[in-house]
Amino acid sequence: MGNINIRETGLAGVKVITLPIYKDHRGSFMETYTREIAKRAGLPLPHEFVQENQSQSCYRVLRGLHFQKEPNAQGKLVRIVSGCVLDVMIDLRKSSQTFGKVHREMLSENDHKILWIPEGFAHGFVSLHNNTIFCYKATTEYCTASESGIIWNDPTLNIGWTVNNPIVSEKDQRLPRFDPDAIYFE
Repeated sequence: MGNINIRETGLAGVKVITLPIYKDHRGSFMETYTREIAKRAGLPLPHEFVQENQSQSCYRVLRGLHFQKEPNAQGKLVRIVSGCVLDVMIDLRKSSQTFGKVHREMLSENDHKILWIPEGFAHGFVSLHNNTIFCYKATTEYCTASESGIIWNDPTLNIGWTVNNPIVSEKDQRLPRFDPDAIYFE
């Protein structure tokens, strides 16, 4: 295993992991997850991912801001297979020093970054290229009854999505505003 770069973000527990890629005349190879990567990144171990999801999005498609309520809160390990996104997360853990804070991170097929987002965060992204393929592992399976979110254009969060007129699902358009007095997660 080559050099792994781990960078803390402005949100407690969120990490950006940059992985080495091996290239030769045949193409390239990259290990996207191993226990050793998780250990070096300081992810909680033993760590088990029970679901993996992949989406394909056109330019300007915005997905989010989603989270699952307890007891089905999800930690996510996210990466880009092709294309580019602006990835956004909001700390919803009331006891956290970064509660209500936003972190934005560009992820692309060329930067080989993986983002660790622990349980207790709302998460979303906007596609900055056509045919962007976004992949993530989750620590719990999707549960409809636990599904929740925050409206993508909440004025108090002032995210700055970098695209005009994003394409947002009707369901995501109906999500509630961020409430700084709410207890989303302890």
